[in-house]
Amino acid sequence: MDILEVIKTRRSIRKYKADPVSEEEINKILEAGRWAPSADNSQPWGFIVLRSQEVREKLADILTWGSFLAQAPLGIVVTVDPGASSHHVEDGAAATQNMLLEAHSLGLGACWLAIYGEGYEASAKKLLDVPKNERLVCAIAIGHPAETGRKIRRKLDEVIFTDRYGRR
Repeated sequence: MDILEVIKTRRSIRKYKADPVSEEEINKILEAGRWAPSADNSQPWGFIVLRSQEVREKLADILTWGSFLAQAPLGIVVTVDPGASSHHVEDGAAATQNMLLEAHSLGLGACWLAIYGEGYEASAKKLLDVPKNERLVCAIAIGHPAETGRKIRRKLDEVIFTDRYGRR
C-alpha cells in the first residue's frame, strides 16, 4: 500500500477480535517506532510491550478512557527520557504515529491513549515500574479489528493558509 493510502485509511480502532498479534507483527510495529524521527536523532523513547492481560486491565483501570485497552490482545506503552531530547514529547508522538501506521499496514487495528501529563501518569508509572526520570507518552491498544473507524475529515481548503494564519 502507498504511504498516503496507509495514512488516509488508518482509523482509531477500539474493538478487537480475540486473535493474538503475532511476534512478527509485534516486531514490525516496534521497528516502525524505532525508526521514527527525533530531535537531533536523540531517540529518547522506550517501548513497554503489554502482553499480560492482567497488566492491560490494570492500566485500563487507571486511564480515564482506557477500557478498550483491556479488551485488546496487545498493548504498547511509549516512554521518553526528557533529559535525552529537547522535544521528547514530539519524539514520542512521532514514534507512536509510526507504530499506528505500521499496525494498520499489517491489517491490525490500533488506538492510542494519552498518559503524558495526566493525573494518572504517576499511577501508570508505578504499575509499570517506570523510573522517575522517564515520562509516559501514551499506551497503544492493538489487535485484529472488530469494527471500522469513522472516516470524517475536514476539507483540505479548510485547514490551509498562505503566509499567515487565516489567509486563504
